Amino acid sequence: MFRTAQKNDETALANLFVQVFGGTEQIARDILGKFAGLDNVFLAEQDGQMVASLCAVPVTLQGRKGSYYYGVCTRADQRGKGIMRDLLAHTRSQLMQRGQSFAVLIPASESLFQFYQDRGFEKAFALRKFSREIRRNLWAQAEFDVVTAKGLEQLRRRFAPDAVFLNPQGYILVLTDLYSMGATIVSNEDGYGIYFKKNDVLEFVELFAEGDRAAEKLMEAARDKTGVERAVITLGAQQNLFLGDGVQQDYGMIQFFSEPFDVQESYMRLMLDME
Repeated sequence: MFRTAQKNDETALANLFVQVFGGTEQIARDILGKFAGLDNVFLAEQDGQMVASLCAVPVTLQGRKGSYYYGVCTRADQRGKGIMRDLLAHTRSQLMQRGQSFAVLIPASESLFQFYQDRGFEKAFALRKFSREIRRNLWAQAEFDVVTAKGLEQLRRRFAPDAVFLNPQGYILVLTDLYSMGATIVSNEDGYGIYFKKNDVLEFVELFAEGDRAAEKLMEAARDKTGVERAVITLGAQQNLFLGDGVQQDYGMIQFFSEPFDVQESYMRLMLDME
């Protein structure tokens, strides 16, 4: 039996989420109730027992309504029996009735790309990763950690208008999660970056700016703040910054519910997927 979650399913859903992904029950409840909303959680039951679930978090892309599949999980003793295949098909049918036109997701492991491809998804939202030395520039100006959840969404809309967008509650949870893991946001009128300081490296997990020099100034301000002289940068594969640098790597996937549309230059990142 496949159905949409109800309030009285929350404890069982949270327990299944923790069994599969770890973490705490409270984190699971926040994801189910706030990030997704229980009316966007779909589940499978057998003999009155919950055996699989997934969150279909509402998103938009190029003005189209869709869902971001998150927390896709099957009880360990039920894997390999086709339950998730059927739950994915049921979810797609329900979302189409709601007027949605696509679903996106980030496979939890390399092996899952083929699993989802066999179920109608295709690769999208590739990334580029590379390293650069950061020049010293005492005149580089930027602000740190002044970006709110609403501000992050506004920055994304300005610098990455072809991105997959969460709703406001989603950005609150994403930003809270990033800050809890030690992220820093550096920003000025020409761009912004989100980075983690890891020993002798600044790991930029997102960076948008009005050209290479503007991006370098953001990194130079971060160097001045931290004393770290090297950056490892992850960008969308089609971003115009530092063209030619880095090797493309797979990241996300998309399933079109009806007519496909061009997502070659679309961007998806920081969807509560950072470990």
